[in-house]
Amino acid sequence: MHKTTLEQWALLEKVVESGSFAKAAEATCRSQSSVSYNLALLQKRLGVALLRPEGRRTVLTAAGEQLLARVRPLLKAFWYVEAHAALLTTGVRTRLDLVVDAIFPRGRLFTILRQFQQQHPHTQVNLTEVLESNAAERPEADVMVLTRRQDLTGRGEWLMNIDFVAVAHRDHPLHQQAAPLSGEDLAAYPLIRIAERESDGQDDSLDAAECWTFSTIDAAAEAVIAQVGYGWLPEERIASQLAAGTLKILPMTHGGRRATPLHLIVKDLSSDDRQIQTLTRLFSMPA
Repeated sequence: MHKTTLEQWALLEKVVESGSFAKAAEATCRSQSSVSYNLALLQKRLGVALLRPEGRRTVLTAAGEQLLARVRPLLKAFWYVEAHAALLTTGVRTRLDLVVDAIFPRGRLFTILRQFQQQHPHTQVNLTEVLESNAAERPEADVMVLTRRQDLTGRGEWLMNIDFVAVAHRDHPLHQQAAPLSGEDLAAYPLIRIAERESDGQDDSLDAAECWTFSTIDAAAEAVIAQVGYGWLPEERIASQLAAGTLKILPMTHGGRRATPLHLIVKDLSSDDRQIQTLTRLFSMPA
């Protein structure tokens, strides 16, 4: 007999996601006392403290992070079993897991999700946004939109290219120099990088005087706007700043514009899975 249950681990994950017992109770339609009791029992049976307070939030301890990381694949596998059971009994998938690289245009993504919701109102889409810096940590899902397609189970095809442009704030010293700019001109200033992205095959850090790495596209863009440095950013994500003139494209001799491919990858599921067919069709439609 196991000491713990998947239900207890799922509640732990919900508390971590929401940041409190009260919000986790609301999200799971339980009483707060029920959530507290189950997690207290979980920790007692394991003999390990999994949670600790941090300000107004409840967060994982170091031991909690390690253990929950090991349990998460089991929770996902169990969700797949339940989703497949619902598909067998009713023909309607209740959950669909989607992984999308963060460079995919946000406006287009939300349009796709809204259209999918209108066609399949009873199917919940669980979206995970990733930066593909480490293929080993990349989660798998029913449908994936990623830059890499090797070492993945399922069938995939090229979807689109994302344009990255070299930019700096309009008042940055680089825009005061004579054009065109060379690599030596750039090397005198900090380079802003996005989570060690290497999918375009370029490693600008070799030529940069110093590199500042940020874990999100938005943070990297804000750093460039604040004149911390210059960097290559997705053109679609900074369109408003370019239009307003806050950011300006650097006039480089070469390499100022780069294209990163995105691929649409689908796990090998039954051909009559209408929800996956709908989602892949929406992604494949012209913008």
